Amino acid sequence: MQKIIPKKLKKGDEIRIIAPSRNMNILSEETINIAKTTLENMGFKITFGEYIYNTEYEEYGCASIEERVSDFHDAFKDKNVKAILTVIGGFNVNQILDYIDYDLIKSNPKIICGYSDITALLESITAKTGLVTYYGPHFSTFGIKLDNDYTIDYFKKMLIENDLVEVEPSKKWSNDLWFLDQDKREFEYNNGLEVINYGSGKGTIIGGNLCTLNLLQGTTYMPKEKDIILFIEDDGENHETFTKTFDRDFESLIECLGKVNIKGIVVGRAEKNCQMNYEKWEMIFKTKKELNNIPIVINADFGHTNPMITIPLGGEATIDVTKAKINIIIRDCYND
Repeated sequence: MQKIIPKKLKKGDEIRIIAPSRNMNILSEETINIAKTTLENMGFKITFGEYIYNTEYEEYGCASIEERVSDFHDAFKDKNVKAILTVIGGFNVNQILDYIDYDLIKSNPKIICGYSDITALLESITAKTGLVTYYGPHFSTFGIKLDNDYTIDYFKKMLIENDLVEVEPSKKWSNDLWFLDQDKREFEYNNGLEVINYGSGKGTIIGGNLCTLNLLQGTTYMPKEKDIILFIEDDGENHETFTKTFDRDFESLIECLGKVNIKGIVVGRAEKNCQMNYEKWEMIFKTKKELNNIPIVINADFGHTNPMITIPLGGEATIDVTKAKINIIIRDCYND
């Protein structure tokens, strides 16, 4: 399938905020105001979907399937909207996949960005239409008041600028409950990427949140590529059994994609409650002997910690890992 690269953003462009997963009610007024102001200060006009506050079931905290799909379709139909940001993640965005008009998306390609549960939506769009989608900050992520520069910088690099993006580690990271007290934050020094395997590889980017991506197995929404660079992460929901859960979920994913197709792996930083270390990550990957000759690096800046890079799903990555340097280049287009 031919890849479709959405147009880059420029000042004055309209960004639509929608809630295909959990709705806006989970965000505080402070977070909403900071996020809106941050994006406006970047030069964008911010508008909101009609149903982003609606709730059908309190357990899921989301609008009905029909309402979520309506906001989604409206964003793609509106010629003034140049990009779409999701409010936040959740648990059931895959409910809406069968109701989406993929021809509408293909005829009106534009940027769509989010992470976590939104993985299923992004990868289904890319698989069905060829449109490159973006695993990156939610609208809510822009509501972080302090030390959000790295996230914003990589958002700009990928969605505004038109150059290759070299992935460099952040100076510090956090896994705190920033939304409870914006002025009281807990940061860790970032030791940077760590190497499981040396080597080099090039391919199409597939990935996102591991447990969510696996929901697409056995469906027409699962991406299919011959040369794959995996950018994969998982959250701390199963913190007590994270190592075992990640291992078996990852094994299932690479069996589905075809181990021979995988040319490199970049793993997003795990949350603190997962208690991961180098030895545990090494154990997971070294048990998969088919991956021994491809580059694998861990602790990259994406996933359920902050800050995060913006990753073009369906785009391209090259990885070159030597004892001297780790070089990761990502791009959403194939033009040299």
